[in-house]
Amino acid sequence: MRRLSFRLTLLLGFLLVSLLLGAAAWRGLRVLDEFAERSRAGAARAVQITADIGQLAERSVDLERSARQYLVLQEPQLLERYAATMALAAQHLDRVGKLGIAPIDVAAEGWQQAAQAAAAALPRNEGEAALAALAELGVRNARLAEAGRQWIDAHNATLLDELERNRRTLAVQVLAAVAAALAIALVIGWWLARPVLALEAAIRRLGAGQFEAPIEIRGPDDLQRLGQRLDWLRQRLADLEADRVRVLRHVSHELKTPLAAMCEGVALLQEQVIGPLTADQREVAVILEHNTRALQRQIVDLLNYHATVFDAGHLRRLRILLPDLLQQVADAQRLQSQARSLSIRVEAERRQACLDPDKLAVALGNLLSNAIAFSPEGGEIVLAATIADGMLYFDCIDDGPGVPAADAERIFDPFVQGPARPESAPPGSGVGLSIVRELIAAHDGRVYLLPRLRGAHFRMELPHES
Repeated sequence: MRRLSFRLTLLLGFLLVSLLLGAAAWRGLRVLDEFAERSRAGAARAVQITADIGQLAERSVDLERSARQYLVLQEPQLLERYAATMALAAQHLDRVGKLGIAPIDVAAEGWQQAAQAAAAALPRNEGEAALAALAELGVRNARLAEAGRQWIDAHNATLLDELERNRRTLAVQVLAAVAAALAIALVIGWWLARPVLALEAAIRRLGAGQFEAPIEIRGPDDLQRLGQRLDWLRQRLADLEADRVRVLRHVSHELKTPLAAMCEGVALLQEQVIGPLTADQREVAVILEHNTRALQRQIVDLLNYHATVFDAGHLRRLRILLPDLLQQVADAQRLQSQARSLSIRVEAERRQACLDPDKLAVALGNLLSNAIAFSPEGGEIVLAATIADGMLYFDCIDDGPGVPAADAERIFDPFVQGPARPESAPPGSGVGLSIVRELIAAHDGRVYLLPRLRGAHFRMELPHES
């Protein structure tokens, strides 16, 4: 059975949520339509009842008028008019009877009996009986009107009760639909977010150079395939990293071994172990010694640069005091600074920061080493640390020749050296500032050069985690 993909799972989730909410809305519309239909039917029946009862009241007046006129005039036409009025009243009574409302039916039957009693008494000239029956019509009309009002009031109350009951039912149904939709959304969101978070964590581990743990993603089919491709990439990166380490190890061994032999040979020549040297030979030996030492230093710096770049992302954050870190860096190069009569001033508040102290010490040490190399004898170097606006700033300021504005960006590239290096300074490899940039970038920060009239002002800026 094929597993659901990310897109299909998301689509099914939307469909389920839409169906639930749509069903709740459809149910609400059905209830509203039914209530509106019952309201319209009830209103029509109320209008019909009111009209028929009103017509019966008018017919009662007509019957009473015809009866009284007949008792006085004794004209047969008046009896015929009475009978015609009774026929009209019978139509209204028939419509009222079809409504099936018991109180109105009882009152209508009494009205009909009174009218028929009056009709029976008139031909016999029983005036008192006829008038008594006609008087009963008025009472029956009042009862009909009261029964009609009571039915209308009861019907309205029933509609209101039904409306309130439907409102509560709809509220429960809507809340249940919303809760079910929310539950479905949460379950599907969790089902989809879990593999995405796992992918994010796996990518983060790959970016940090952690290739040991295998990548296994559970969830939709396409995300599982993506996890398999990531695991393949992890294996390839692990193989490449192993090859890189092996190549560096071999290169280091292959270069350092003959280089060490050359250094030993030059040392033997300078010590004249194999015999005395002429002045020209001693000069050649000095040149060889200088160049082999420079080559050895460049090879070591190159290997250190690659090792630092590889290890830059492996941070071991600790909470340390800023003045202690700066003082540790300054003390580590105290002899070099004293050899050139330089003073190192540390400026920092006694505040803590969460960072990798070893890597920050290397970065600050490289900046300080450059400052010592470029500063004039008897000068001053400032190492400062400040915290402002959620950022942590490290500054290294010297009194040397500074860096031209044209080189402010490229000075951080590997193997780029400043043009104003003093003759007294030892030759460098041009990777110190590159190492600083890599180490600060691993802390999500940056290093840059600030303009200054005299000397150089390097600043490292990184987020401060309070």
